[in-house]
Amino acid sequence: MKKKPNILWICTDQQRWDTLGCYGNKFVRTPNLDKLAEQGAQFEYAYSQSPVCTPSRVSFLTGRYPRTTKCRQNGQDILKDELLVTKMLANCGYDCGLAGKLHISACHPSVCCDVEPRIDDGYTEFHWSHHAGGGWQLANEYWAWLAEKSESFETTPRQDSNWIYTGMPEELHQTTWCAEKACDFIRQKADNDKPWLFSVNMFDPHHPFNPPQSYLDRYLDVLDDIPLPAYLEGELDGKPVYQMIDHHGAYGQNHGFPFKDMPKKDHRLVRAAYWAMCDLIDKQVGRILDLLKETNQHEDTIVIFTSDHGEMLGDHGIYLKGPYFYEPAIHVPLIISCPGRIKPQRSTALVELVDLAQTLLDAANIKHAPSMQGKSLWPILSGEAVNSHHRDDVYCEYYNAMSWHKDPPAHLTMLRTDKYKLVVNHSHSDGELYDLIADPKESHNLWNEPLATKDKTRMLLQLCNRMAWTVDPLPKKRANW
Repeated sequence: MKKKPNILWICTDQQRWDTLGCYGNKFVRTPNLDKLAEQGAQFEYAYSQSPVCTPSRVSFLTGRYPRTTKCRQNGQDILKDELLVTKMLANCGYDCGLAGKLHISACHPSVCCDVEPRIDDGYTEFHWSHHAGGGWQLANEYWAWLAEKSESFETTPRQDSNWIYTGMPEELHQTTWCAEKACDFIRQKADNDKPWLFSVNMFDPHHPFNPPQSYLDRYLDVLDDIPLPAYLEGELDGKPVYQMIDHHGAYGQNHGFPFKDMPKKDHRLVRAAYWAMCDLIDKQVGRILDLLKETNQHEDTIVIFTSDHGEMLGDHGIYLKGPYFYEPAIHVPLIISCPGRIKPQRSTALVELVDLAQTLLDAANIKHAPSMQGKSLWPILSGEAVNSHHRDDVYCEYYNAMSWHKDPPAHLTMLRTDKYKLVVNHSHSDGELYDLIADPKESHNLWNEPLATKDKTRMLLQLCNRMAWTVDPLPKKRANW
């Protein structure tokens, strides 16, 4: 009988689904991930449960929805009694390690001068670097790695754009450091009979958009061919007010990227820099995958590649992320591969990142925790179930997840089916409805269209049901009557 599989879990930050060649992008160079998708399962419609880091990450690590875990905002600490899938695997004999970002607790330098607070998360090897920049000089292991090489972190503003930078060279980049720590771990485990899990959590392609110059150069040669953001003048009229606010500047106008003030060249340069960062990720993932083969661990290792949420990248006239649920914000890549255990396939089923925790437990033949709320993908991966259907819909939420919008704070929820997407802005009692077949770019809001009333009512009921079933399955014990 085979031992429990190793797990290499690669989770980038803020990487939308259409940034890989296997998802149809003709500009990027992602041969390693494209090959991984060809040899494994590529999910065409995978969705995060929040368009913001902490709620999403807590959700897929616990297999519970953000409102259930009560970790609904960046800047919150995960509750100590939450159970991570990595802890469950560690309890069953796995050696667990991490390199890069975790972000399930508050970790802004203004409130955290050391490594972010941790619960009993199961990681015994923990190389923390929330992001490449400063703020945690004593705790950021990436900075310590640079210091060992007599180098220091530096990004250089560019003269051709106000919104992108020249980043560290490839050999000194944080993405490269994450891959190197993963490779060190994999070498150590080559002759070890114990199964292992390693989380490779690069910060890229999260802003600031600062790829190595060598990766950006080839895009500069074809800059005029890069498409402009998908935006129709006036499309934000009649949509939740937060979108128009962020149209004039990201993060409630606190973080730049004023869409209308940016010339076409800037829009293209931002997209080029973002794609260049994705190319670097692919290169470093290739290093790790090659080492799995060199150490004869390839066939015993489940490899997951995904991201915590997406990036608007100027689509709909908005950059970065916020209280909106367009496909660029929540639709993420999801590739899962393991020769001999996972059937190569392309799945068109709707799936959620909250499903990953139970999937890993099933792969390792470990019982689910009763607190979990996801739905395991293992029947699809193993070929026991059809890959065209997994869920009737996907659910996503934003409960004041970032504090930029205050009058009132932004509280929105979303439901997406094969045909429709519904967003309810609970703060203003309005919303969005899109026919994804007739309007796949989500430009025309049908919320107030009389002819769409029947579809909106049905979707509202479906959303209400999903919200009801995200209640914690483990309520606190009540007092005796």
